[in-house]
Amino acid sequence: MPKNAPPRWDRKMQQRLARGEAAALGELYDRFASLVHSQAHLMLDDETAADLVTREVFGYVWENPDAYDPKQGSMRSWVARLAHRQSVRRLREGDSLPGGTDEETGAAARADLEERVRRATAAARADYIVASMPAPLRAALELAYIQRRDYRQTAADLGVTEDEARRRLRLGLQLLSTAHTRPLEESSPPGYGRPL
Repeated sequence: MPKNAPPRWDRKMQQRLARGEAAALGELYDRFASLVHSQAHLMLDDETAADLVTREVFGYVWENPDAYDPKQGSMRSWVARLAHRQSVRRLREGDSLPGGTDEETGAAARADLEERVRRATAAARADYIVASMPAPLRAALELAYIQRRDYRQTAADLGVTEDEARRRLRLGLQLLSTAHTRPLEESSPPGYGRPL
């Protein structure tokens, strides 16, 4: 199999959705609904809005199964990108400016909204990076930053040398640091398919 080929599950799922198999949508929902909902909730800070985004994303997937291109990356990354785009759209629509505001207040409100979108985007990108990094790196980061272990304790818990634990932590942090970089305008990160 070529190196850039999508996982077999992704290819089969895309084919099943294209044939209109309702069971395929149920399986996809079971696998990714919590990802979509948590990402939407993180961005919108509203349970009802997150529920709506989740329904919209899976409705879009059901109606447009050919929008996913397995050659561009995993089904998970495509669904996550759809959730992100729909959440940003809702965030921008929900924060329309009240009528009669002066130009300075309107500019400040737009700047505040764009800052919220930027922070939510970075958080979603960090979540995606952690979820998609190799298990050894993720395990090291979880021990060090969630369970508050130092690199020596992390090495002992993982059964690796201290140098290897430091290397995993350093690489994991380097990957996470990219969450705050802005992608080029008009470019879509690889693996995300076409927009919602």
